[in-house]
Amino acid sequence: MTLTGIEQFTVRRSSAEQSCASVLPPTGHFIGGTFLPGSSTRHIDVVDPTTEQVIASVQAGTASDVDLAVEAAVAAQKSWGATTPKERSEVLSLIANIIETNREAFEIIESANTGKPRTVAEDDVSSTIDTFRFMAGASRTLTSMAGGDYATGHTSVILREPVGVVGVITPWNYPLLMAAWKIAPILAAGNSIVLKPSEQTPLSTLKLAELVAGRIPDGILNVVTGQGRTVGQRLAEHPDVALIALTGSVVSGQAVAETAGRSVKRVHLELGGKAPVVVFPDADLRAAAAGVRNAGFWNAGQDCGAACRVLVHESVAEEFTEHLVREVGTLVVGAPGAGDDVEIGPMISRPHFERVKESLAEAKAAGLQVAIGGSALEGPGYFIEPTVISKVPAGAHIATHEIFGPVVTVESFSSTEEAITRANESPYGLSASVWTRDSSLSLSVPKQLDFGTVWVNSHLVLACEVPWGGFKGSGYGRDLSLYALDDYSRTKHVMINHGA
Repeated sequence: MTLTGIEQFTVRRSSAEQSCASVLPPTGHFIGGTFLPGSSTRHIDVVDPTTEQVIASVQAGTASDVDLAVEAAVAAQKSWGATTPKERSEVLSLIANIIETNREAFEIIESANTGKPRTVAEDDVSSTIDTFRFMAGASRTLTSMAGGDYATGHTSVILREPVGVVGVITPWNYPLLMAAWKIAPILAAGNSIVLKPSEQTPLSTLKLAELVAGRIPDGILNVVTGQGRTVGQRLAEHPDVALIALTGSVVSGQAVAETAGRSVKRVHLELGGKAPVVVFPDADLRAAAAGVRNAGFWNAGQDCGAACRVLVHESVAEEFTEHLVREVGTLVVGAPGAGDDVEIGPMISRPHFERVKESLAEAKAAGLQVAIGGSALEGPGYFIEPTVISKVPAGAHIATHEIFGPVVTVESFSSTEEAITRANESPYGLSASVWTRDSSLSLSVPKQLDFGTVWVNSHLVLACEVPWGGFKGSGYGRDLSLYALDDYSRTKHVMINHGA
């Protein structure tokens, strides 16, 4: 079935968009507990992708700005790392309370800076608060091997220590939430931070810095805005940065890892994804289609875990596609202030908008069937129609590379073995899902899928208690859960000879 050529989607505009001007943060670098002007006179414009209007300009940071921030972080970490878990827990709880008190301001800023529908922005802020609250508790429950006599006459004690200063690079798709995923466990483990937010979406991170200034120890959280090739590069190479943590593209991760490797610096990478959704013939097809509607198009598909590649058994492929097209056809595209039912916002920027359009043009040129959507929508704003491309052949480019937009592909398989093989052929290994009523398949197939998270009969469901991270090209290291605290700390073995 196809709806190509039918005007299926339009952009719902708001006649009275809520201005974010009254809640915008200062736009200097946040270093040592205060906002400072940068060493360069260059600035970077921050654009609202819904209107294409500039809403702020931030400092274009330099290597000198990073050096100053790292110096502040080194000084602060000495005392911060010596605090007790209880003291660090209280600081994280305070940050959670500050965000909760100011949640409306954060929601307004996130929507203006990213174009997110208000429901998505609200979820981001709620999840950010929960991240800090979870880590506040988790910081007091670190576990290590029990002390004891493992060699005759010697008692061993295992210490869990901070690594020191951690450089953080966050992405544009979840600016506040991804900052929280890094800040909370890094501080909980006793480290200090120098964070570079995406130059496209720095405002909510700067707002957080503004609100915690003077209320948490100076220097444990520093923010330097600017381009990755300058600020990110200096963080990755700085000799006083013990670990570099990045959430971003594979290309960015490769560059950071290569630079960090020269100083044998620890690296934590959460990179791209191309999540397969494996639908077996016994699955609840309506539920699977509804699941893809939500998980494939949440945040306009700009999510590394998005349910963007459906592999469905050939016997039910047509029926499933009909359900999916019907579900996707109910999505509402629009500006954040155009109604609570708006679900799809714009692409983040003009260059990304053009990249998604190019992927769709390539699919059409290859003769692939667009079941619904498939085009850009009239401006202003960087809006793309929610799109389903059906009957995609094995190995098609659009089904193997990350589009990072509101585009879902559907391909079919004939056997369980083929489904597993095809799903694993992806260079990514972040997340996947399996849809079946068969209890045997629900246990056996996830074990054979090479992905860090595998859901069964759901997709893109997260909780702070469980880890998030990938395999293969999706990077290494874990966000959320106690595993993140392990990643941002180091173990030291102290052995005492008492037998002499």
